[in-house]
This record gives sequence, structure tokens and C-alpha cells, in this order.
Amino acid sequence: VCSTRLMQRFVLKAYPQYAVEDAVPKEETEEKEEESEKTEQTVFIRLLNAMLDGGRSGVDVGIAIIPGVLIISTFVMMFTFGPAADGTYNGAAYQGVELLPWLANKIDFVFEWLFGFHDPHLVAFPITALGAVGAALGLIPGFVSHGWIDGNAIAVFTAIGMCWSGFLSTHTAMLDSIGYRDLTPKAIMAHFCGGLVAAVTAHWMFALYTLIAG
Repeated sequence: VCSTRLMQRFVLKAYPQYAVEDAVPKEETEEKEEESEKTEQTVFIRLLNAMLDGGRSGVDVGIAIIPGVLIISTFVMMFTFGPAADGTYNGAAYQGVELLPWLANKIDFVFEWLFGFHDPHLVAFPITALGAVGAALGLIPGFVSHGWIDGNAIAVFTAIGMCWSGFLSTHTAMLDSIGYRDLTPKAIMAHFCGGLVAAVTAHWMFALYTLIAG
């Protein structure tokens, strides 16, 4: 709801005429109906076209996802976890410099109030989710093994993950295909705000549930 309302405001600000004009002119709708009647195809041809077009679109989306997955996920993994237990680097996965937790610890009261995070390492999930929610989910086993995660964090992660899925990959391809590439930054901003609202709402709803149930 938050993302949709924000995007509506952004679109109307950029294109004020859309507030009063029809989304699709009646004449254009009638022309397309006539064209569709003239170009009727068999079920097999329609199925084949759908498979080929869908496959091509899937490859395009996959390529669009790569920058977010590679760059953001690698960055987060490098700057979230520290060395091995003995303080050395032995080449194991997820070893890096704990820069993000250190920065998050400086403003931990913000994350604790908004999201209910009790450990600065948990901020890695929302940052990674901006690039790829699947990669962010891969961080959870590490959080569990270190004892950083709790029920509230799961609720917040679920809200963020559901809202920010396809954060970087969706808007560019979608708006480019409908001819409104200039609205891409606004769509990303609306999507970002929606995820934050979902996370904060999930935290306080979980807190209310805990208060009532407890």
C-alpha cells in the first residue's frame, strides 16, 4: 500500500495529465480488438510463442539481477563477518572485516527501535536484500549458528524479504519495457520505503503480539 501510493504520487507529479485522462483511449481499444480478431492463432502457436517469449524475458531478468547479486552480496559478505575463531584468515567462506556491524553499532539505537535488532550483525540482511533476497536468506544459517537471531528478527526479515524481492532487477526492466525509464529512480525509492514500512510494522506487531501473549 505504501509503495503503491508513493508511486502514484510520483507518477502524477511527473505526468499531471494522467489524473484526468483515460488510461487507454476507447479508439485504441477498439482497434486492438479488431486486430486480435484478424490475427487469431492456433493454440499450439500461442503456446510456442509464450514459451519462447517467456524464456527470453527470463534470461533478460536473470542478466539484470547479476549486478545486484554479485556486487552487493559480495560487499556485504566481505564487510559483515570477521576472521576465524582463532583470529586468523584461513580462506573459509564469509571471512572478512566486520565493518558493517561496527558502523551499525554506532547507531544501534536506531536499528533497535525501528527493527528490534539486538545485534549489529543483523543489519546485513536488509542490506543484502537490496541486491538479492535469496542471497540474504543465505546469511540466516550463520546468524543462527552465532545466536544472533530471534523471533522478532525472523518477522522483520520476512517482511523485508517479501517487499524487497526483485528490488534492483524488477523496476529497470519493467519500466523500460513500458517506455517510462525516467521513473525508475522513483519506483526504486517507493519500493525502498515500502520495505522499511513493512519491517517497522512487523517489528511492532511482533512486539504487540509478544506483549499480549506473554
